[in-house]
Amino acid sequence: MNTEDFVADTGIIRHRHTLADGRDLIYFDDPDSTLPPERAPDLRELDPRPPTARMRQDPLSGEWVSIAAARQNRVFLPPAHLDPLAPSTPENPSEVPSNYDVAVFENKSPSFGPLLSDADAPTGLDDLAAIGLGRIRTSVGRCEVVCFSPATEGSFGSLSVTRARTVIEAWAERTHALSQLPGIEQVFPFENRGEAIGVTLHHPHGQIYSYPYVTPRSQRVIASLDSYGPTLFADILATEQAGDRVILTGEHWTAFVPFAARWPIEVHMLPHRHVPDFAGTTLAERDELAVLYRRLLRGIDAVYATPTPYIAAWHQAPVNTRRDEIRLMLQVTSPRRAEDKLKFLAGSEAAMGAWIGDVTPEQAAATIRAALERSDAADAADSAANAAADAVGEAAQATNLPGKAQS
Repeated sequence: MNTEDFVADTGIIRHRHTLADGRDLIYFDDPDSTLPPERAPDLRELDPRPPTARMRQDPLSGEWVSIAAARQNRVFLPPAHLDPLAPSTPENPSEVPSNYDVAVFENKSPSFGPLLSDADAPTGLDDLAAIGLGRIRTSVGRCEVVCFSPATEGSFGSLSVTRARTVIEAWAERTHALSQLPGIEQVFPFENRGEAIGVTLHHPHGQIYSYPYVTPRSQRVIASLDSYGPTLFADILATEQAGDRVILTGEHWTAFVPFAARWPIEVHMLPHRHVPDFAGTTLAERDELAVLYRRLLRGIDAVYATPTPYIAAWHQAPVNTRRDEIRLMLQVTSPRRAEDKLKFLAGSEAAMGAWIGDVTPEQAAATIRAALERSDAADAADSAANAAADAVGEAAQATNLPGKAQS
């Protein structure tokens, strides 16, 4: 189990509540928050939570598929005034009863959970790894929604640096807490952005999945470690830092287009030291990440004239295995291969898992770096304009102070 010490940022205040159907809700307040400490109760009359889904094993791959039929009933692209993630109003009794900076709550229609144990079957990875026909297990685990802002539109890149830091703190604390729950083997924070990805809510938000198994992707990473050795992540970082695919770098993090990028837009980010998950990061690492990650996403948005659809996946080490070797890593991918074209996973990729790239990773890196420069310049111009406006406002206020001569 994850035993690393978690260091919390005490300037980000937490408020823990319970929704009307028993789900957990946690508010995370910005350090400079103007919100009062009191939060309204959830007064809705809600139906009981759906039963925990069941998962079935594919005997050809050994992979488990959670059949979560209750998710068919989730809200699909509602108008802004009926946004279920916005602060609640009499006209819109939403999932979050009060105004907030960042809010985290259990998903109403989860793919995994709320049960954390399977009373009908053996537990543990050995049972899940066995291959058989017609094997069914309970989809134990937990799924949470992370609301980045009370705004009804936006994404992580549209947040302020302060708000981005609060979201990162939520990821770190929830990773630590979820890793302690029984039956949890891996914790996965992610953000889906854009209808082209399949997003059903425009509200700026992400999710955290807590799985009852080590995911197939992580199992392949473990196989690579077995073949290469425990220094795989450190060697990848050193190789990329010495190459020409680096997008941006700081004291603690480096972002780059990977050597064998699959997607037209694909960027990875690694911490400079070994850290298995968000819970193991230092406050300084989280502080820098709030700046660099936000900047990276804004740069990716500037590749084209309209916002870029993407999946931002934070790969973390499994809770109970290979934590000294598997490093926390961001993987941002977008299917957008041109201004008005998307890469669809057709026969080779979808059926055989054999990928064909549309652009060279080196060309993609140059394109993203140029977009990052444009984004930085635009942000600098906006900051200068805001500073000038503030100065004018302060000067005007000063001339109207009592005792000042009036023209």
